[in-house]
Amino acid sequence: MRLVYHPAGHDDDLRVALEELEAGRWLTTGKLLLDTGTHWALRTSRTQVLAVAAARSDVVGVWLHEEPGSYDAQVMGARVAVERALRAHRQRHPGTLELEFKARREVLLAARRAPQDPVPWVCLVALAQIDTRQLRHEHRAVPAEPMLPSGPWGLLYEVNQRDPYNREAYHRVLQFMLALDGPRAASLAGIFDFGRWVASQRPVGSPLLLLPAYAQVEQRRRSHADPLWRRQWAQESTLDYTLSAFYDWFRKAPARERSVADLNLLAYALWAGHQYVEAAEVFEAMGPYAAREPWASVHDGAAGPDPATALLLRARAESLSFARTHRPRTRPHP
Repeated sequence: MRLVYHPAGHDDDLRVALEELEAGRWLTTGKLLLDTGTHWALRTSRTQVLAVAAARSDVVGVWLHEEPGSYDAQVMGARVAVERALRAHRQRHPGTLELEFKARREVLLAARRAPQDPVPWVCLVALAQIDTRQLRHEHRAVPAEPMLPSGPWGLLYEVNQRDPYNREAYHRVLQFMLALDGPRAASLAGIFDFGRWVASQRPVGSPLLLLPAYAQVEQRRRSHADPLWRRQWAQESTLDYTLSAFYDWFRKAPARERSVADLNLLAYALWAGHQYVEAAEVFEAMGPYAAREPWASVHDGAAGPDPATALLLRARAESLSFARTHRPRTRPHP
């Protein structure tokens, strides 16, 4: 089977817009965002993917020049500025703070122009991970949940007021916690606590039910030498979260809102937890679309030039083979 690594996945309209952006044309992106309207979850995910591609060129700058009154162009300009600041931070570029200042200014202008849009507030949460020492007061707010550390909880609250349980916003908080350094650095236990706290809210149909699995993968990245690591996915406490994500997100969320990244993580978690029938269903929903993660972080060093892809294909083959000879479960997960 030939795998397709593409961030748009099954979102055909997004794929076309990305191709046009990469060719230096913005009209299709403008129409896509206009058609997306106030579907906030879809608008957030689409603008995030578009910004990653647009940050490599000045195509959004051209759009802003040609349509200076367009809010969609303005919010994409803010998105691109945030992406460039985060990229500079990851690369430890000396101009990071200047880019962060520029991005923050553009985000705040977009937030003032469209107070109902969660995307600018998501951008502010994203920028928090650059502040690894929590120098800004809005990045060291006291959480409502005592087991959680100080962080950008006020910014997350603003997102929730506009789009409750916004996927990217919570993932950005997780990235913020991972980015903290020195005495403020978050422990793995703290990261797990955050993932489980979010999942315990049980937002049916929300991909945030997968947040504990993302936290689990972070453990692998930090302690990749553990030969028994895969066994953790079959433990009852972990498996309960995985099956909740399968039944309460995968089975209930609209197909076009299921990201390639989330589908790949759920497929891996089910396979690693020996839930092969359920894993096969997720692999079938994925079709040919794949993501590099979590496979690149969880493979066990299999031979070959691309052990991550080899593990994905192995997990897919084993799950589909098992499912062909076993009846699907008829009793729903409680």
